[in-house]
Amino acid sequence: MMEKIQKFGGAMFTPVMLFAVSAVLIGFGILFTNEQILGSIAAEGTFWRGFWDMILNGGWTVFNQLPLLFAVSLPIGLASKQNARACMESLVIYLIFNYYVASILGTWGSVFGVDYSLEAGADTGLASVANIKTLDMGMMGALLISGLAIFLHNRYFDTRLPEWLGVFRGSAFVVGLGFIVMIPVAVLACFIWPKIQMIITSFQGFVTNAGGLGVWIFILLERLLIPFGLHHLLYAPIYYDSVLVSGGIYAAWAKALPEIAASSKPLIELAPFAAFTSTGWSKLFGCVGIALAFYKTAKPENKKKVAGLLIPVTISAVMCGVTEPIEYTFLFIAPPLFIVHAILAACLSTIMYFFGVIGIFSGGAIEMASLNWIPLMANHWPAYVKMLIIGIVAIGVWYLVFKFLIEKFDFKTPGREVKSDIKLYNKKDYREKNTNKKSQANEFQVMADEILIGLGGAENIKDFTNCVTRLRVNVNDPEKIMENDYFKEIGTYGTSRNGKSVHVIVGTNIQYVADEFGKILEEN
Repeated sequence: MMEKIQKFGGAMFTPVMLFAVSAVLIGFGILFTNEQILGSIAAEGTFWRGFWDMILNGGWTVFNQLPLLFAVSLPIGLASKQNARACMESLVIYLIFNYYVASILGTWGSVFGVDYSLEAGADTGLASVANIKTLDMGMMGALLISGLAIFLHNRYFDTRLPEWLGVFRGSAFVVGLGFIVMIPVAVLACFIWPKIQMIITSFQGFVTNAGGLGVWIFILLERLLIPFGLHHLLYAPIYYDSVLVSGGIYAAWAKALPEIAASSKPLIELAPFAAFTSTGWSKLFGCVGIALAFYKTAKPENKKKVAGLLIPVTISAVMCGVTEPIEYTFLFIAPPLFIVHAILAACLSTIMYFFGVIGIFSGGAIEMASLNWIPLMANHWPAYVKMLIIGIVAIGVWYLVFKFLIEKFDFKTPGREVKSDIKLYNKKDYREKNTNKKSQANEFQVMADEILIGLGGAENIKDFTNCVTRLRVNVNDPEKIMENDYFKEIGTYGTSRNGKSVHVIVGTNIQYVADEFGKILEEN
């Protein structure tokens, strides 16, 4: 069951990878259409304003069409065959479902307690999906229907039909079944979802009233779930669905940016819902303190080597919000340090909340600048000055706490290993080591091939997918997997293992490695 949950979490993350480029477009679009900053050049009717309005509309595509993106993306990671066709089938079946719901509510809406005459929008329980007025089921509805579509695809795509029915094979057969299956599903959705919406509304009130305590608990749980690959399941419904605010925090913030940018009121008054997207503070400041502590406590002869390891992963954490490489560097060596790291992250986010530093701060500096600092600096710079002061103090706290614990309990963090010849090879080292062996292979092919060897070969791979930094693999026999040191020697940051589920921590080049990994499996 854990394997399936982890695989689902990884697949669910696929459309989220598109947020970075959208955030940049929106951030600059808000900035360059702000008359208070740019003056008359950004006034309505100017060519400049028209151009950047166009860019803004394009940037909001991802946030405005999240349900469709989740519906069409889930099969990429979960379909067991013909993934491209599964994506098409999932999209069509999801649209069928919404047309069914629209028709049912249009005729019998009062029976289900839904006023279908209302315009789709916040607080009405209705939404527009691909120009269909339907129930506002957001990401969860899309994932549910996509999951059913994937089940139909995996089970019935290869069904043999009589020769005279050959035109109905494959995708046509799956979609045909979807037309039938979606009838009872749509009816059940009309019965059940309005009641779920009432529960969500109550939950929103509870979380909002929880204030700083709610932020502390949420951030703590999000950090602690990272080793299990389950943190996506915690934050995704809140960030990208209507659990806390209509449309999800990301979409709500993006749409409110022009109003927030034009106002000088405190951020916490303008968008209190954004307090929960503060998982990035530990990435921006905490990882710097951790890296400094690792360097300080390393043996003198290993400091240069440790610096070479830590500088790139720290930059990756700060700029891109990718923390897993540095966190996995110490997670399995010294688990207590990770627990302390999670507690400090929760405390920092709560302190930022009490000082009124609110916004989309879940990623790295690039995303933060795009959705916060660039468009909002003119009127909200005092909040960001507070942020910087608190962040610098936080770096010091992380450094002192980690340095004390490492020295007190003699944790074997990088550079403190008993064996002096232990090292974490970088990609350059590995390429040089394998030049004669695989001169025709690029660095990603080499790493993918070596990962496959470490996992026991192609015959030991059940299935795989990837998220932003990890190759998530389910194996047939975990006893065939090599030790963690092997994976570090080939240039990865190690592995996370839970039964037959193995996560190989690759870093931000994961997509290239995953593509090569898939090609190698197809050839075997």
